[in-house]
Amino acid sequence: MATAPQNPSLPLFYKDLIPLNSQQHATWKTRSTDKATWLVGVNSVPLTVEEFPQAQRHFPIIFTGGDNPIPLALMGMNEGVNVFVEDDGKVTNPIYMPAYARRYPFMLARLRPEAEELSLCVDPSSDLVGEDVEGEALFDGEQPSETTKNMLKFCENFEIAGSKTANFMAELKKHDLLMDGELNIDINGSQPFNYRGFQMVDETKLREVRGDVLRQWNQNGLLALIYAHLFSLELVRDIFGRQVQQGKGPQPVPAANA
Repeated sequence: MATAPQNPSLPLFYKDLIPLNSQQHATWKTRSTDKATWLVGVNSVPLTVEEFPQAQRHFPIIFTGGDNPIPLALMGMNEGVNVFVEDDGKVTNPIYMPAYARRYPFMLARLRPEAEELSLCVDPSSDLVGEDVEGEALFDGEQPSETTKNMLKFCENFEIAGSKTANFMAELKKHDLLMDGELNIDINGSQPFNYRGFQMVDETKLREVRGDVLRQWNQNGLLALIYAHLFSLELVRDIFGRQVQQGKGPQPVPAANA
């Protein structure tokens, strides 16, 4: 149900990663864009918990399968389908753009597996950065420019939000609240479409959580995040409807012909 990275050894969107430095990239620039070409055909994007309140207004929020699940914003019901982004990268509706997508082509990464510090890296294959790009300079002499400093701060905040997200997921697993998800969509009596391969909060188990735990979750904001996830699932039919309207993915089959 989720889109896999083109290169499993690199994060989603990234085709390559190199650390920025003033010696090799002294003349590099970066430009802004109104088209998110890296989102074309990507049906799910990682989210941090801080984004749940905004994201749940636009996308279903689900969790990946496996032992180390992460939250995802579902932007299409089938792999290779994004109902909010046209083939040229134009975003068709005013939507909340996940921070994971907004930071591209930059990100913080460890230069070596054993390294403790994270370095600001960039995808050199992106047309948003480079020596011949018309835009803002990445360096002012040997020092990072204000543009680079702002991007570094954005990426640092993203990493902090990622740690909070990991704590949230650990709490869900601690109380065994995650279950294998299944979504069944039956539109106008047509053959139902079934979607699996993700996780969601088990509402039955949520109702059985002890009162003192719920009180603590209410005080620290975790309970609101859980319900943002659950309420967002109502948008699944909307995403599917957009997909059908755009002629992407499965088309409903009349019940008589199913």
